Amino acid sequence: MGIAESTPDELPSDAEEQLRSGDQQLELSGRRLRRLPSAVCALSRLQKLYVSGTGLRELPEEIEELRELRILALDFNKLERLPDGLCRLPRLTRLYLGGNRLLALPADFAQLQSLRCLWIEGNFLRRFPRPLLRLVALQSLQMGDNRLRALPAELPRMTGLRGLWLYGNRFEEFPPALLRMGRLHILDLDRNRLGGFPDLHPLRALRVFSYDHNPVTGPPRVADTVFLVGEGAVERMAERDEPTPRPPPRRPARAFEDEEEEDLLIGGAGSRALGAPGVSLRALEAAPGLGT
Repeated sequence: MGIAESTPDELPSDAEEQLRSGDQQLELSGRRLRRLPSAVCALSRLQKLYVSGTGLRELPEEIEELRELRILALDFNKLERLPDGLCRLPRLTRLYLGGNRLLALPADFAQLQSLRCLWIEGNFLRRFPRPLLRLVALQSLQMGDNRLRALPAELPRMTGLRGLWLYGNRFEEFPPALLRMGRLHILDLDRNRLGGFPDLHPLRALRVFSYDHNPVTGPPRVADTVFLVGEGAVERMAERDEPTPRPPPRRPARAFEDEEEEDLLIGGAGSRALGAPGVSLRALEAAPGLGT
């Protein structure tokens, strides 16, 4: 027997029980929802809302009434656009939009100044959304499996960025703007069309660089502290004085001294962290000097 589809404007029968727990969290993932029940937008104290894999096609403008919302998961749905109301959530820190049908982001998206983690992988973005350039506090940006060919010269304005996932796009040349992202810890360019790399020593904070499945003949020039994943990476790291990296642990290791920063960079929840390509996550786990 399949899961029953909820009436459009009512809360599911177990919602009251979920909210009674006191943590102001509502889990609607896996249900059949073409639109978000209007009653959800009346939950003004809600802090976490998960609506993943429901078949959702649209969001109401009234979502802006969720002024206390911190985490919003809308991944693996059928959204083609986002309402302006979503851009007026002043406390939102994590937003998961992967696996939808988005072609662009609203101009008002730049109002999400509390946002720290944005996962928008697996959409139809052909251009880097310019509103993101104004999110200077954003730390984790997941844009894998889109259709990007270039990055804007203004990218270094995003001074808070620590993790940037660009795997599975259409880059044929290493984007020059990346060389001025001196605070990046993680950079993933797997599965593009890159034939070579510049000297990456300017990326002084880089800890993990993944470039697998590109038509390159060898690894880039990087600091000896950078863990590499790609053609010739094992041989290059074996030439260093440091020991060969240990096999990856069964769970993500601590990569950063600040637990909140680590949590943001790997996606917050284990299931969402695993949404990144496996090779990149394994690289993060096994990187020398990044474990507990």
